[in-house]
Amino acid sequence: MRLKVLDIRDVAEGHLCTGCGVCAYLDPDGVEMIDDLHAGRRPLAKREPAGEDAQDAFRACPGAHLEHSFDERAPDLIAELRAGWGPVLGVWEGFATDDDIRFSGSSGGAASALALFGIERESMHGLLHIDSRDDVPFLNKTVLSTSRQQILGATGSRYAPASPCDGLAEVERAPSPCVMIGKPCDIAGARAAARLRPALDEKLGITIAIFCAGTPSTEGTLEMIRSLGIEDPGSVTSVRYRGNGWPGRATVEFRAPSGAIESRSLTYHESWGEILQRHRQWRCYICPDHTGEFADIAVGDPWYREVPEGAIGQSLIVARTERGKAFIERAIEAGFLEAGHVDPDLLPQSQPNLLALRGSLWGRMLVLRALGAGVPQFRGLPVFRFWLSRLTLKKKGQSIVGTAKRVFRKRLRERREVRPYDPAPESRSASGGDAA
Repeated sequence: MRLKVLDIRDVAEGHLCTGCGVCAYLDPDGVEMIDDLHAGRRPLAKREPAGEDAQDAFRACPGAHLEHSFDERAPDLIAELRAGWGPVLGVWEGFATDDDIRFSGSSGGAASALALFGIERESMHGLLHIDSRDDVPFLNKTVLSTSRQQILGATGSRYAPASPCDGLAEVERAPSPCVMIGKPCDIAGARAAARLRPALDEKLGITIAIFCAGTPSTEGTLEMIRSLGIEDPGSVTSVRYRGNGWPGRATVEFRAPSGAIESRSLTYHESWGEILQRHRQWRCYICPDHTGEFADIAVGDPWYREVPEGAIGQSLIVARTERGKAFIERAIEAGFLEAGHVDPDLLPQSQPNLLALRGSLWGRMLVLRALGAGVPQFRGLPVFRFWLSRLTLKKKGQSIVGTAKRVFRKRLRERREVRPYDPAPESRSASGGDAA
């Protein structure tokens, strides 16, 4: 029997949720976002899915469906990148001129610099983004920052579950438009919600997506912490995955038995390459958009060249819309960014495996349908042509066989109940006493 995907509960229990939180914004009486240790941020149903809000939540869900709606004949689009990389109107390489933002950012601090420009020069109210929780630093929270200090305090990638769309109500209530930074799926969800809520559309000023290779579960962060010899997660006072150099080290600060704050770290390869990526949620394995195709602006690492540990950061900046292109140009002119146009081909050179990955989706989804697992719907994001052109016969076979194995190993044909994770024991340990 095939898993039916008809509402948000089906998405969450059918292994298709991205954890973006858009459902909690559109249907606040029916859904709340919680942390699930093994799955990530997940919508927990407060009642049976019913009514217009529940329907809107499902319509906007990027885990269930993604559809491009940009004008493919627009004269400024770079035609050779359109099929595999979505709308691209220009590519820059550069960095934040604010030295603190550049140093602390994951690459060159461009996303944070663009957000700060929006607030300080474009009369935008604030930035909707992610920061670590004060009480449990290895978990995330959604925040609306309105100052440089707040933005600077939350720089660096958060390779842990996050649901920034659950804060879209704050954007809707803001006195003026806001910037939003999120993963590609977060921005896709926000854009879909804005089509359903005119008040949000009016206040969603500029959207910035961060290139993303997938979201690890909280279990991944806990494994990373343990790999550093820190046995008690409740002793952790800070978790930083990147930044403070490029690409930066994963650094965990914790309270030692003596009471002193100590820190231990891993290289980017050790943390992401050897630990975190093994804990990515299933939906990330069948994602066609890793470079923010639904955003106004997308920012990532220029991986087309070797990056030595601790290098000075650089960002690859991609304009996805006319609004985003004009915003980038104004930020450069105002001195918030130092950046120059580069060959658009540096985008695929920086992500050399993504077209093959997109092609593999066709075979993966074929297997999912055949075996009765949940399957997302994609429109305007071609996959079959890249299955034919980018995968060898061997890779095609590996894609099909590997997916079939995962269906049974991960039990993708079975519904999985959302299970709230209670970090209270850890948080009590970190605070040095009993919770009130």
